[in-house]
Amino acid sequence: MKPIKMPLFTLFLCFFSLSLQAGLTEQALADLLHSRYSHVAQPGEGDRGDEPYLLAMAVTQFYAQRQYQPVWDTPRLNALLLELDRLKGDGLNPEDYHLSRLVALDNKLNRETGALPGRSVQVEAERDVLATEGLMRAMRHLEWGKTDPRRINPHWNFPSDKLSQQVRLTQLTQAIEGGDLEHSLQALRPTHPIYHQLQAAFATLLTQAQQGGWRHIPEGETLKPGMQGERVLALRERLAVSNLTLLEAAEPGLFDEGLAQAVSQFQEDQYLDVDGAVGRQTLAALNHSVSDRIAQVQVNLERARWLLHDVPETFVLVDIAGFKASYFERDQRRWSARIQVGKPFRTTPEFRSEITRITLNPDWTVPPTIYKEDILPRLKSDLSYLASNRIRVLDGHGKELDPTLIDWTRPGNVILRQSAGPRSALGRAAIRFPNPFFVYLHDTPHQELFRKQQRAFSSGCIRVENVMALVEILLADTPPWSLERITQQIEDGKTLNVMLKKPVPILMAYWTVEFDADGTFYFKPDIYERDGQLYAMLQE
Repeated sequence: MKPIKMPLFTLFLCFFSLSLQAGLTEQALADLLHSRYSHVAQPGEGDRGDEPYLLAMAVTQFYAQRQYQPVWDTPRLNALLLELDRLKGDGLNPEDYHLSRLVALDNKLNRETGALPGRSVQVEAERDVLATEGLMRAMRHLEWGKTDPRRINPHWNFPSDKLSQQVRLTQLTQAIEGGDLEHSLQALRPTHPIYHQLQAAFATLLTQAQQGGWRHIPEGETLKPGMQGERVLALRERLAVSNLTLLEAAEPGLFDEGLAQAVSQFQEDQYLDVDGAVGRQTLAALNHSVSDRIAQVQVNLERARWLLHDVPETFVLVDIAGFKASYFERDQRRWSARIQVGKPFRTTPEFRSEITRITLNPDWTVPPTIYKEDILPRLKSDLSYLASNRIRVLDGHGKELDPTLIDWTRPGNVILRQSAGPRSALGRAAIRFPNPFFVYLHDTPHQELFRKQQRAFSSGCIRVENVMALVEILLADTPPWSLERITQQIEDGKTLNVMLKKPVPILMAYWTVEFDADGTFYFKPDIYERDGQLYAMLQE
């Protein structure tokens, strides 16, 4: 049964009655709280838009605990205005936290004090409540993000905002009364280096935007070494903005070898095919405006606020948009490899889990989507596909069936299972972790695809280059599984599940900004077109 959405009117009447005997300022605060929040309804079952309700409850309880005494004297307010303005560096909009309105109310209050005392009290009450509300919203957004990741991914299971109302009130009180608002807000930001790198990149791009951005390269034929002209000069100027080293050129308008090397480096950084020439895809990447890139960093700052909580010391990170998997131990990257991820119409999901077991010489049960969309249409005309790929047909109880006796236009409840082997879809090993998507990391016979810059080729699972190196690391604490023992088991050819002595966390994340060790940043392709949706949510 869906709960009745009850307005907060009754609650506010209680708070209102407590202040009837108070002075004029306290009365004004109680009146304003009632008029501002009495219409806010309790969210119903499954309602994700609960922030207005939580904010109303928190602000009113905060003032009730203070017997409706005002909070924001001049020093506190000035400190708050400064911190709200600094939120621009987090990719957040200070106007979401009433910055301009607070400045206007403060100016109005300063003008009217002494002239219209009654009106000034009302202005002071509004200023006080808006300041408290703005700070509380800013604190929540800095710590957990402005947007709800479940709107994009209903299966989101990373740590999320589950703080009790009392903890929120304690945080708010300590931030206001602690005398160091800057420190209180800084403590809520993610502490992971990625967040600081994103902030630095955001600041750099904002500066570039103030300076006019970068030069647009006109459309035209593919630019290649030996060509010259105004488009080549525009290309040289554009690459110089990307911090790429360009040798001094006797003829800046000539596409020389140094410029070709800079183009190749740009292509590699942007996950493009490297050929040293500026074709359609490279030109499109070069011509992304500075505002486009600012928005891209902005959405990744929001992802960082979603993701970078309670990051374990040891974990496997799958960087979906970067086509890379890494193993971290005590904040140090011990292993990294190229990966292949899901196609844009069969995306690799984002979630958090723990690696619990490894299958050596795995067989492969064909997932329903691949069976229905890829294999079944082929079997209707070519049954030899099964034998050539060592795929058996099973019924629901695991009994093997004769494929020639099945009507493949209406096959019924059958299961396709590929036998283990080096040429099977999962190769020599599969790394498994509980999740509702039946996704895992695995070896692959398609090693040639790792040479591609953009590697969205799978049906959702993650194909890993040099996967056995990761298997060795994961089994290091699970005796007797040395590299020699693992190799022997692989050569034996039998399928075996090995449980890890201690599960290893795995984070499946989607980032579209990349950093070098020195902080230089690059932009990954938004292969699943998720940036635009998140950017639109941030503007709400």
